[in-house]
Amino acid sequence: MDEDVSGPGVTTGALARRVGVSPTTLRSWDRRYGLGPQLREGGRHRRWSAQDVARVEAMCRLTAEGIPPAEAARAALASASPASASPAAASPAASASPSPVASAASTGDGARRTAPAGPPADRGAPADRAAPAGAPSPAEARREARGLSRAAVRLDGPAIQRTLDALVERYGVVPAWEQVMVPTLHAVGRRWAESEDRCVEIEHLLSWHVGSSLRRAPRLREEAAGRPPVVAGCVPGELHSLALEALVAALGERAVPVRMLGAAVPAGALEAAVRRTGPCAVVLWSQTRSSANLPLASGLARMTWGVRGARSSAAVAVGGPGWAGRAQAGLLRPGSLGEAVDQLTELSRSRAH
Repeated sequence: MDEDVSGPGVTTGALARRVGVSPTTLRSWDRRYGLGPQLREGGRHRRWSAQDVARVEAMCRLTAEGIPPAEAARAALASASPASASPAAASPAASASPSPVASAASTGDGARRTAPAGPPADRGAPADRAAPAGAPSPAEARREARGLSRAAVRLDGPAIQRTLDALVERYGVVPAWEQVMVPTLHAVGRRWAESEDRCVEIEHLLSWHVGSSLRRAPRLREEAAGRPPVVAGCVPGELHSLALEALVAALGERAVPVRMLGAAVPAGALEAAVRRTGPCAVVLWSQTRSSANLPLASGLARMTWGVRGARSSAAVAVGGPGWAGRAQAGLLRPGSLGEAVDQLTELSRSRAH
């Protein structure tokens, strides 16, 4: 550690490490927005006081919510001004126009009560859990994606998680995944793949938090009783399971029972799960052509169980780019997450006991 953090306040390098931005960014914020340190030693060495640090942290938090930097800086500066003595003025979000996600997170149940009701199948949800408000507008989606990307570049895990959780609760899994999560993941991947400094840790951190948010996505209802489950798993050798986790979370919103087996499931384990659970459908995910296994998918589609004269079988859906151009008669091939959720929900309802 080559930065001296002794004495009053902290140095620019120490603060940069603390909030996850570069020293150059901190100096730029000082020049452009006046978001700089109040303490200077000999007019040259910069020391950031606790109040300075609080303003920078507010700036990082607001930009992670998709608020433009200039607007976020005004709010951060106002939050520490003498006029901010009142509780309302003390909040950076109160001085800026918050993003839809920030609004949903800060207004609590009051905001959710204004959301349009879900389809009839989703009614009957607990009183404290209303249906999501619906898809964001293109402008809102771009703003949320920008904020999420900024937080990822800073390696700001808490900001990433807050943003993702609020997205899922506000809009629902399918719109959050298709309009914000996937574009952000692709943008981050392209950005660092095209640069000399390939910061793989940014992609890994963002992917981990996306998966974490999907796995704890709120449900409108508990699993519907009497319905056979959907069995979901990646084909043998396939380690990319994030898109499959999005499907599982979206089915959970519809109260469809799911048994998620995860990444790289051996063929024998998939067959055993089908025999033991008697599912309405099996979903096989393949990210690459080398892992797509048509004989396995076709074999699962031919499996039957039950007493003679009342045999049952499962529909088999294949998902992921690995199946492109390789689909076969008798297999479902949904074109999007939303389409897959609709097809599997209908299968689950039609085969209810």
